[in-house]
Amino acid sequence: MRSLYIATTGMEAQKLNLDVISNNLANANTVGYKKSRADFQELLYQNLSTPGTTSAEGTQTPSGIQIGLGVKPIAVQRNFQQGDFVQTGNNLDLVIEGDGFFQVLMPDGTTGYTRAGSFKLDNQGKVVTSDGYPIEPSVTIPTNTTSITVGSNGKVSVVQAGSTTPTEVGQIEIARFINPVGLQSLGKNLYTVTASSGDATTGNPGTEAFGTISQGFIEMSNVNVIEEMVNMIMSQRSYEIASKTVQAADEMLQTANNIKR
Repeated sequence: MRSLYIATTGMEAQKLNLDVISNNLANANTVGYKKSRADFQELLYQNLSTPGTTSAEGTQTPSGIQIGLGVKPIAVQRNFQQGDFVQTGNNLDLVIEGDGFFQVLMPDGTTGYTRAGSFKLDNQGKVVTSDGYPIEPSVTIPTNTTSITVGSNGKVSVVQAGSTTPTEVGQIEIARFINPVGLQSLGKNLYTVTASSGDATTGNPGTEAFGTISQGFIEMSNVNVIEEMVNMIMSQRSYEIASKTVQAADEMLQTANNIKR
């Protein structure tokens, strides 16, 4: 019976939808995380009678008979809406107010991109991510530094022991993409470029369409827990309804099998 297979596609789709919602909820407190949304598309239609067909009497049928064959996932789209800012007071906690990504040097020599600006120092004084990936272009803080200042334009200045004059030690650049939705997630709050995202355009914060940098803040995820809970309930109900369809189709088959002459 066709309805059994159609209902199965709906259950599979809602299972994927729940996976996406679960990941959003799991990362509700992940710095720089951007929520995802599953998009679906109806499957092909089985044409039992094409609309506009001429009948034997010479009339034209105003509507045909087309039976949809279910649904399939078509995309899991990431939403890059800005998350809430939380003040930490840490000199190496940075947020981008506006569009753009921090750039980091990956172990394989490629460039990764992130919105998670919770940076640290390694044993050489380089500014790195929590996984030890250095920011690009590289910024090194001298060992005798007493204070670090990152301007809204990305300039990094330090005050060294025995001096009251700030010294500029680096420039943080920001990368933008024509289609950030096309970036590939690598985990660890990192993305990599794809043919869909297009190549990165880099520049200094505050110039052209690049966002500005604020020091002493981190950007939390943009997950709305209440919205995700509502989506989870709707997904669960849709799954239940699809399973009821399977049950109804099975009962109809059972009825047909029990017909006696």
